[in-house]
This record gives sequence, C-alpha cells and structure tokens, in this order.
Amino acid sequence: MAWKLARDGATVHVLPGNAGIPNSHPEISATDFPAIKTFCEENGVKLVVVGPEAPLAAGVTDFFQGSDIRVFGPGRAGATLESSKVWSKDFMRRHGVATALSWQFRSDKMEAARAKAAELNGDVVVKFDGLAAGKGVYVCSSVEEAHAALDDLARLHSGWFSFLLEEKLTGPEISIIGITDGNRIRLLSPSQDHKQLLAGDQGPNTGGMGAYCPVPFADDNVLAAIRTDIVDPTLRGLQNEQFDFNGFLYFGIMLTPQGPKLLEYNTRLGDPEAEVLLPALESSLLELIEATLDGTLQQTVVRQRRGHYVGVVLASGGYPAASFPTGFPITGLDQLHPSILAFHGATKRTETGELVTNGGRVLVLVGHGEELEDAVQHVYREAEKVNFQDVYIRTDIGQRPEPTLAGNW
Repeated sequence: MAWKLARDGATVHVLPGNAGIPNSHPEISATDFPAIKTFCEENGVKLVVVGPEAPLAAGVTDFFQGSDIRVFGPGRAGATLESSKVWSKDFMRRHGVATALSWQFRSDKMEAARAKAAELNGDVVVKFDGLAAGKGVYVCSSVEEAHAALDDLARLHSGWFSFLLEEKLTGPEISIIGITDGNRIRLLSPSQDHKQLLAGDQGPNTGGMGAYCPVPFADDNVLAAIRTDIVDPTLRGLQNEQFDFNGFLYFGIMLTPQGPKLLEYNTRLGDPEAEVLLPALESSLLELIEATLDGTLQQTVVRQRRGHYVGVVLASGGYPAASFPTGFPITGLDQLHPSILAFHGATKRTETGELVTNGGRVLVLVGHGEELEDAVQHVYREAEKVNFQDVYIRTDIGQRPEPTLAGNW
C-alpha cells in the first residue's frame, strides 16, 4: 500500500514499517493510538490508511472520530466481521449470505465438539473465534485430524474461548476484495491465494505463501453469482445493521458444486493478495480511498492493467511454527530484473546497515506477464537470485490445474 500510494502522489509514512519501506517509523506500534495521533499532528498527516487487522479490531477508527484526521478502515464494530469468526458466521446467517453449515462451541464444551467432529467423520474445518494471523483454521479429513486440531486449540489458547466446526466444502477458492463505504463497493481483480505451506495444497495453513491475479476461471458468470449470493447480501447486512464501514472488504470464497460459498471476511486488503492486486490496479488507490471517505465512490471507475501478476513469498525456514531462527542476511535483491517488484514483509537492518530476516514471511517477489505462465516463469526465475539461510519458497504458485465448474450455478 505504501508503494501504491506513493506512486499515486501521496507522501507516505509507515508505522512501524520495515527495512524496505522509506519513511518507516519502527518506534511506533500500529496499536499505540495516542502515539500515532501525535505523529500525525506533528507531521501534518490528515489521512490514516490501516493495513493490519489488529488496530482495526482494537478500534483505531473509533479513536480518531471527532478529530480532523480521517481513517480509512472500519470501526471496531465493522472489524468484528474479521475479528470474531462466530459473530461473522451469525452475520452471514442473518442476512442470507451463502456459506457453510457450522456449529459453535466453547472451550469448556470440548468433548461435545469432539463428538460432533466424530459424527461428521472428521470431515470438518475447525476455526478459532479470534484473530490468529491466518493460522487459526484447521482443515481436517479424518476424526483423528479433527481431534488433533481441537487439542491444538486447547494447547494454544488458555482459558475460555469460542470456536466453530464447519462442514468442509469442496471446490476452488478465490479472493474477492473491494473498497466500500458500506453502501456501494468497487471490486478489484479476482485473485487466488495459496494458504498451505507446501506445494499441492499440503501442510499447515499459513498467512499465505503466494497469490496471483486475475483468476482465469472467474468469468462473468462466476462473478455474477458471487455478487448475487455473497456481495450484495453483505452490503444489505451492513446497511441494516448501520455499520459505519469505510474500508477494504475481503471475501474468501469457495466455488462449490452448489454455487459460491463464503468462507470468511477480512476487513482489510489482505496479504499476499495486496502484492498482486495493487500492481494490477491502474486506477489511483488514493483517489478511490478519498472518494470512499467523501461519499463519492459511486462516481469512480476501477481500471485494471493488462496481463497477469504472480507473487511468491520467500519465507523463513520453520515458518509457520511459533518460533524459528531469524536475523539471517538477505542477498541478491540488487540482482533482480528491473520489472520484478520486491515487497518487504519481515525485514530489518542491523546497526551496520545489513538487511536481515525478522520474521516468517520475509519478502514477496511479484512478476508480470501477458499470460499467467509467463508471469509464473519470470518470478520463479528471479526468485532463485535471492537468498538467506533456510529460505523456503512454495513451488507451485499460480500453477493449480484450472478447475471445471459444474453443479447448481
């Protein structure tokens, strides 16, 4: 977002930022709202664009209400669409959004959950109720896997918590992300994330190992069904419940034989989709944001660039475990082809200025091509030039076999 907004003519500061973003301010936390306000006042900042979910859930937009600093992002109430899977599922039911069947449990009813998972032959998805950095979802195919997921929840979250068991849907997944004022929405290009760590959609869930856009099989018929069954009912729900919702709205969707079904909302742009969607966006993101806040979104048109964009995550060895070594030097970025975009995630600089790893998903490299395969080959060829100790790259981003959509559409 910093890269795109700067290209749109904005002067951008990022709190806390990282080693790859100019005007980063690592001394300020994204949830230290008084410090953010002081920074804005001292630097003449009049617009805050929120990236991560934590400050939204903590109420950053509510904090700035009544000030002359505008915030692009929903208030705490709207952010609950992402921060609580249980509340979000209830919202879907209330407003007729197509979604999977689900059953809600509390941590003190774990045995009942284990019995329900067994009743469903373990063919379930287990979802922790709160924010979990993209790692609170367990897709299970057996009773043993379901029970292991429930055991893991109990191990990771002490005390009282809620969670869901959902029927496991089948079909390809796509991400639909829009900019909305709660009444109208402008959709970006359809994209597809790759959540599992390993090629072939194997291994544990992550925050995302790569993405591409547009999605070839998301044709006009598919998008029309998504609009009718998911997007429009969501907007009606926002209006009926009178959320003050200005921001990004992410729809994680599975294209089942019975039609599109909503898996989850995010109330932010989403990562790693952002790294392909924003290079693909020809329109000014800054103008779209300002139009949303000004109430003129209906007068805007979203223009997309030609071709395909593929983003590949370079992750630390050991990710997505709770802990793994970091602080390894990163080399090869200066050898990349000029057309490759290198977006920093978990990077920092040492006291001597050396660029090192500082977390799980370290970098996202993005390539462009007229055809999807061109973009895939380009970005993987360039990714070989970048190195750090135990670097891990999923090898099949943008290379899933194109599905045949059939059923009750």
